[in-house]
Amino acid sequence: MRLYNHPYNRKKSTVAMRRCCCGYTGEVLGRNDHQACLSCSPALSKHLCGIILITPHTAMPLPDTMYCAQQINIPPELPDILKNFTKAAIRTQPKDLLLWSAAYFRALSKGECLPVKDRLEMNVATQKTDTGLTPGLLKTLHKQLSRTETCNKVELQKKWKGLCLPMDQLETLLLLGSFSSEVNWMEFFALGCSSLGGTLINSLKYACEILTEDEEGGAARIPFNVFAKLYTYLAHLDGDMSQNQIDNFLSSLQPQVRQKMGVVRR
Repeated sequence: MRLYNHPYNRKKSTVAMRRCCCGYTGEVLGRNDHQACLSCSPALSKHLCGIILITPHTAMPLPDTMYCAQQINIPPELPDILKNFTKAAIRTQPKDLLLWSAAYFRALSKGECLPVKDRLEMNVATQKTDTGLTPGLLKTLHKQLSRTETCNKVELQKKWKGLCLPMDQLETLLLLGSFSSEVNWMEFFALGCSSLGGTLINSLKYACEILTEDEEGGAARIPFNVFAKLYTYLAHLDGDMSQNQIDNFLSSLQPQVRQKMGVVRR
């Protein structure tokens, strides 16, 4: 390594065989307690001693050279991952593909329920404006968050955002239900059905269609206790029905429920 002293600082600089902080033993620059070779700290050395390095004592390693495409390691499962991702994007039709993709692969990496609709909603896919919550998206949220009786409000916000739904609609539903940091999922689900249906009867029809295990276009049967819970909550929220009216209506369904082995249909 060749070093040249700057004339201005020739008397102030010190060049000696010492050990640098990087472990290199050779000519290093120093003033007072500072010692460094120029390869480690060129700015410091130039400032302290005014010495210019001509040849560094180390060289940067050359990057790995790629000679052919066979050197690129492609995981064998990658084609299926991309294929499933493409199908999911087509079915879900997210408004923000980048935001939805991040939520999709985050859930995939954690083994969680994916933010994907069961099927394409044609009436929604052909609309030019954002319709907000749809039956398909509410069903997706239900699959993601119905594992426990309550869900964390922050988690609900993440799942909602991952489906590219408008946040102001979520805040309206949370305010309407007077939820705290923990959200009763079935109550929130009932509010979601209410935003879809508008009326109590239509809201319960949406609830039956989303919760049923019947094939699409079937009777859309759900357990009576689930129906009664949703009906009671929405009726109380509506405020136009007394508890006696609610009880009388549910009692009138009992013969049908017994005949249908504990289920009601839309």
